[in-house]
Amino acid sequence: MAMNKRQSLSTKLVTIGSVLLIVALMSIGLTLWVTWQLEGGAAAVNEAGRMRMQIWRLNSTAQSQHSEKAVADFVNEFSRTLELLKAGDPARPLFMPLNDEVEARFRNVQALWAANRDIWMGETPPDVDKALIATSETVAAVDNLVTAIEQQLSMLTAILNLFQFVMMALAITGAVIMLYTGYQYVINPLGNLQQALHSIQSANFTARIMVDTDDEFGQVASGFNVMASELQGLYEGLETQVKIKTQHIEAQRARLESLYEISAFSASAATIEELSRGFAKRVRAAVGADAALVRWSDEANQRYHLLASDCFPQEMLDSERSLLAGACACGSLKPDARTRVIPIIEHDASPVRACARAGFLNVVSVPVRLQHRLLGEIDLFFRSDVQLSPEETDLLDALASHLANGLESLRAAALEREAAVGEERALLARELHDSIAQSLSFLKIQVQLLRNASRKAEPEKVQNALDELDAGLRESINDVRELLVHFRTRTNTDDIEAALQETLQKFKHQTGLNTHFHLSGAGIPLPADVQVQVLHVVQEALSNARKHAQATQVYLDVTKGAEWRFELRDDGRGFGPEVQDRQHVHVGLKIMQERASRIGASVQVLSEAGQGTTVQLTLPAYPVSGPNAGGDNTVHEPHQTVGH
Repeated sequence: MAMNKRQSLSTKLVTIGSVLLIVALMSIGLTLWVTWQLEGGAAAVNEAGRMRMQIWRLNSTAQSQHSEKAVADFVNEFSRTLELLKAGDPARPLFMPLNDEVEARFRNVQALWAANRDIWMGETPPDVDKALIATSETVAAVDNLVTAIEQQLSMLTAILNLFQFVMMALAITGAVIMLYTGYQYVINPLGNLQQALHSIQSANFTARIMVDTDDEFGQVASGFNVMASELQGLYEGLETQVKIKTQHIEAQRARLESLYEISAFSASAATIEELSRGFAKRVRAAVGADAALVRWSDEANQRYHLLASDCFPQEMLDSERSLLAGACACGSLKPDARTRVIPIIEHDASPVRACARAGFLNVVSVPVRLQHRLLGEIDLFFRSDVQLSPEETDLLDALASHLANGLESLRAAALEREAAVGEERALLARELHDSIAQSLSFLKIQVQLLRNASRKAEPEKVQNALDELDAGLRESINDVRELLVHFRTRTNTDDIEAALQETLQKFKHQTGLNTHFHLSGAGIPLPADVQVQVLHVVQEALSNARKHAQATQVYLDVTKGAEWRFELRDDGRGFGPEVQDRQHVHVGLKIMQERASRIGASVQVLSEAGQGTTVQLTLPAYPVSGPNAGGDNTVHEPHQTVGH
C-alpha cells in the first residue's frame, strides 16, 4: 500500500485502519444478510412442510367425520399458512426467497387451493377419488414449492461459505497489511533510531538518521540529528571544559581546606603569639605568597605593631616592628579599606624601596576587622605579578575574619580569667575578713587582757584569758581548715552525689556529728563549675551548723529534676526573729547568697527556736556559672531570720 511520505504517521495509520474497518464491516454486513435470508428461508420450508400435513389431515377429517367445524378449522389453518408464506414474518424471521421460480410455484399452490377448497367445504363428505386427487395435486404442488425454496437456500449457503472464505482472506490480508505498515512506518524507523542511539552511547557522535518522511518519526529523526550535532560539538570541547572545571574545583577544595585548617588552628591556639605565628605561616602557604606579616593597630589607628611574620627578611624586621600609620603602603588602612594588590615601585623617593630591594614586586593588603571595627592588617608579599580573583579575595577576607575572632576570643578569655581570679580573691578576702580577721582581733584583745592581768598578778584573769586564747586559736584553726576545703573543692564526675557524700564524710570526721544523705528524682547532670558553687554553699551551711547549731544530726536531701533542690537540716537549737540582726547570722547568709547568685540560684534559711534550722538551695532550670549567670541575680530575702 503506497502512502504519501509527506502525510503524518497518524494520518497513515488512520487511513489504513479505516479502509480495513470498512471492508470488515461490509463483509460482516453481507454475512449477516445472507444468514438472515437462510434463517427466513428455513422457517418458510418448515411452514410449507406443515402444509402437506395440514392437507392430509383436512382430507382425512372430511372423509371420516365430516364435522363442518373441524373441516372449517383445517381450511382456515391452511389459508393462514398461505397468507403467512405470502406476507412473511420479519420478527421470526420467516419469508420465502424472492425469485421467479419460487413465486411461480407458490402461485400454483394458491391456485390449486382456490380450485379444490370447495371439495371439502360441502355439507356431505367429498367424493373419495376426487378428494384424493385434489389432495395429491396440492401435496405435489407444496413439494415443488419446498424444493424451490430449498434450492434457493442451498445457493445462499454456498454464498455464505464463499463470504467466510473471503473474510478469512481479508483477515489474512489485513494482518499482512498491518504488519507491513507497522514495519514500514513504526518498526523500521524505531530500529534506525535505536541503532543511532547505540552509536551515540558508543561515543560515535557522527551517527545520523536518514530523513525521508515528514511524519512524526521524520521529525524525531531530524531532532535526533540536531541533538547529535550539538553533542558532537560539546564533546569536542568537553576535555578542555572538564580540565578547566577540575582546576576550578581543585582551587575551591584547596581554599576550603585552607579555611578549615586555619579555622581549626585559630580555635585551638592557646596564646596570641602562637595564633599569630601559626596564622602567618598558614595563610602564606594557602595563597602561595613569598612572605607574610600580621600587624595589629593601636586604639587610635596611629601605629601598627608587628605580631608575627613568616619568611620575611630578618634584616627588615626591626624596622617593621612598629610602623607609623601612613609611613608606608603597609599600615595605611582607611576605615572602609578593602583587600587590594599594591605594586611595589623601586626608586629613591619610594617609601617602599626596602621591600623592592628585597625583591618583592607586589604586596596584598588584607584588613582585619571585627564587627566593622578595624583591628589591623595582613600583608602578603610576592616576588611576581599577582592578580586576585573574587574567590581568592573572599578567602582572604574570611581568613582575616577568623584571625580577628581568634584574637578576640583569646583576649576575652584572658579578661575572663583575670576577672575570675579577681572575684575569687575578693571572695577570699571577704571570708578572711569575716572569719579569721575577726578571730585575730579577738585574740589581740585577749592578749592585751592577759598582759594586764599578768602585770597586776591576777591569776584568775590570766587563766580566763588563756582559756579564751586557746578557744580562739582552735576556732581560727577550724576556720583556716574550712577555707582550705572551700578553695580546694573540685569535681571530676558528671554527678554531684559522690562529692556531696565526700563533703559529709569530712564534716562527720571533723565534728563527730552524724550525717544522713538522701537523693531522689532524675535530672540532667550539673556542669562542673555549677557543682563547685553548690558544694561551697553546702560547706558554708555545714560550717554554720558546726559553729552555732549545737546539733547532733545533720540531714542533706537532694531532689533532682528540671530545677535541682538541696536541703540541709539539723536538729540544733535553731533561732527566732530576735537573732536576725546578729553579725554571724548576716555573714553566713551573705556568703551563701553570693555563691548562689553566681549560678542564678536562690537560698532560703528557715528556723524556729528549738526546732533546728533548714537551709534550702534551689537551682534554676539551666544553671550556668559566671558573671550574671542565670539571668536573675536578685537575692531573695528569706521568710524568716537567716543564720544560726
